[in-house]
Order: sequence, then C-alpha cells, then structure tokens
Amino acid sequence: MTGSKQLPKQAHEPVYRRALAQLDDAAGHLGLEAGIHAQLRSPKRELTVAVPVRMDDGRVKVFTGHRVQHSLHRGPGKGGMRYHPDVSLDEIRALAMWMTWKGAITSIPFGGSKGGVACEPKTMSDAELERLTRRFALEVAPIIGPQADIPAPDVNTTDQTMAWFMDALSAGDAPEFATVTGKPVELGGSLGRAEATGRGVMVATRRARASLDMGLDGARIGVIGYGKVGYWAAQLLSLEGARVVAAADSTSAVHSACGIDPSDLLRHKRANGSFAGYPLAAEIDPKDLLGLHLDILVPAAKERQIDEDNAGSISAGMIVEGANGPTTGAAEAILRDKGVLLVPDILANAGGVVVSYLEWVQNIQGYAWELREVNLKMEQILTRAFDQVQDTANRYGTDMRAGATILAVSRVSDAIRLRGL
Repeated sequence: MTGSKQLPKQAHEPVYRRALAQLDDAAGHLGLEAGIHAQLRSPKRELTVAVPVRMDDGRVKVFTGHRVQHSLHRGPGKGGMRYHPDVSLDEIRALAMWMTWKGAITSIPFGGSKGGVACEPKTMSDAELERLTRRFALEVAPIIGPQADIPAPDVNTTDQTMAWFMDALSAGDAPEFATVTGKPVELGGSLGRAEATGRGVMVATRRARASLDMGLDGARIGVIGYGKVGYWAAQLLSLEGARVVAAADSTSAVHSACGIDPSDLLRHKRANGSFAGYPLAAEIDPKDLLGLHLDILVPAAKERQIDEDNAGSISAGMIVEGANGPTTGAAEAILRDKGVLLVPDILANAGGVVVSYLEWVQNIQGYAWELREVNLKMEQILTRAFDQVQDTANRYGTDMRAGATILAVSRVSDAIRLRGL
C-alpha cells in the first residue's frame, strides 16, 4: 500500500498550542493565581543539543536533540525519549507538560519531562543508533540523574536504547540503575514494564466500561497503531473478553467482524513488515477503520490521528487514548456532541509512567518485585486515579479530559504554593 492511505495527520493545530489550551481551561475552572498559571505555561528548563554521529559509511551527520523539563515541583522529571523525523522542540514541550499531569493525577512523586532526537531510525543500523544514543546521553548528561530527570523508552526507542543511555553515563563504573527506566530486566529493569502502557490502557478501558455498568466481554475493539502500546492493549483487552475486530498501522489495516488474534497478527506484521496479506482478516484502507462499527476505539499511534474531518464518522461510544494527543480540539468537540466517552491520554496511557516509578523505587531500594505485585500496584494506582478524575469531572461539570487536567493542575499548584517561589 502507498503512503496515501495513511491515517490523516493535522498540521493546523500545533500540539503545544493544544497542551497550553488544556492548561488554560483548567486554570480558568480553578481560578488559578496568575503567577502560578504563568509558571505552568513555561517549561522550567529546555536543552537543545547538536548530536554528531559517525555513520557506517564514514560520514559525520549532526542530529538535533532536545530534553525539556516542564515541572520539577513534585519530584524529579520523568519522561520518555523518542527518535522520529518529526521530533521538534514544541512537540517535546507538549509531551513534557502532559508528563507533569500524568505524575500528578496518579499521585506519584515525579515532575514532567520529555526528550527526543530528530532522526529516521528505520534507516539507521543498530551500530548507528547506539552511537547516536551514547552521544545524546553525554550531551544531555548535565540535567539527567535519579533525583533530577529520569528518561525512559518512547517512540522508536527500546530497553536496549535505555541500556546504552545508562551505560554511557556510567563512565565505566558500576551503573546507576535508577538513572533511566524501561531497561532490560538484566540491568535492573522491572518485570511488567514492556507491556505497562498497554496494560494501563486495558485497566482504564475496563474501569470506563464499568462506570457505564458495562463489561468488556464481546466488546468490539479497533486499534490504531500496533507498536508496544497498541499490541499490548489489544492483547490484554482480548484476554479480558473483548473482541479485537480491526487494527491499523501507518500503511495498512485489517478488519474481521469475527475477531482477530492479536498475537497472530503481530507475528504476521513482524514477518512481513505490515498487515498486508494477513490471511485471516480483510485488508482495508487505514483511514476507513474509524468508520467501522466499534464499541471502543484505541488510538495508539502518534498525535492528531482523530481530527474534525474524520471524527464525525466514528461510531464507537468510547475512545481510550493510548497515544499522546491523538485527538484534536475540534474533533473532541464533535465527539462530545456525539456523546462519546473519551478517556484522555494523561490517564489512559499513564500505566507506563506508573511502572517506571515502580522500577525507580526498586532500583533505589535494590530490590525487585514479582510480576504479580508490579501489576497489582499499577492497577490499584490507575483505578484510584480514574475514580478521582471522574469525580473531578463531575464536580466541575466537565468531560474527563478537563477533569483530568483540573485535578493535575490543582495538585501541581498545591506543590508550588507549599514550596514557595
């Protein structure tokens, strides 16, 4: 399939402007003091670096990297590190702000940060990616550390990326495991971290259905994006009794009303590079997935996947945002009028940061929990957060997005007041 069949990506609503609008709305509901509002609108610290890398052919190529710390009022910065051609400072600013809110609504002692390098990792060798990661780590090292800012994997980065990053900062000494999270288990990583964000999507979906006096058994699920988040969300929702009937990646999509085995579909994608040719479901245009008869839609790709042009075609009664910022503001207004329950990204995909926190705690203590205990702790934290967000939304008469942001902003604002300027 050609790139023309990719899901649309809006360019006219910058993601950082969207994040600021959400903050401004919450500040209005709270009657937030102007000084605190101004602090939260401005990242505490931004670092943009040149990352020179010797490529396999001997050329030296210079990439641009960013690390943004939005707020450290509630604890050290916490946020992923992504490699993607579209990485920009404004995108990283928005994602860092959303990380602040994720830490606040889950009541974990982290602030918000984010990082990334503008590159095309799909065209780079493992050796080039390792050299890129090690150099980026050294360039941002002055603001990184277990009590300062703790990176984790994000788009196109993995546990191996985190191992390289951590090793680069260890300078040959025994590594400080708590410097990064999302590491291999052999290097102090936590059990359950790989599937944590997808598991969090499942927990949020289950709780949202329960709030409507509905279960997951037989619910028709569509997933956009089939990476770490999308696959694990599909797999775990399937194990809860839901029926995954459609999935899309950046270039292909499949549909089967009878249901699709998420693991079998992943095996096909890994073997063939896309869903094209999958024998147990019909191939469809990715943009047509949104119009399918679904109960629950899980956008788990990148930002701005649902816009004002396609929101009206969505029949799903519930959207659970596995990705960050997948829904534009104009689309959200359309969905609200349609009565769609939207579980926002800062709640729905917070499972990753929660288990990152649990990994950090294990590293600091020099102790490792069993998988069952990690999953139980994460589910307890997310379930409590969901209920508190819903209570806040009900109290202020808002949707869940605004409720989540109001709750987060109120908690960060309390920390600012208590700490003082």
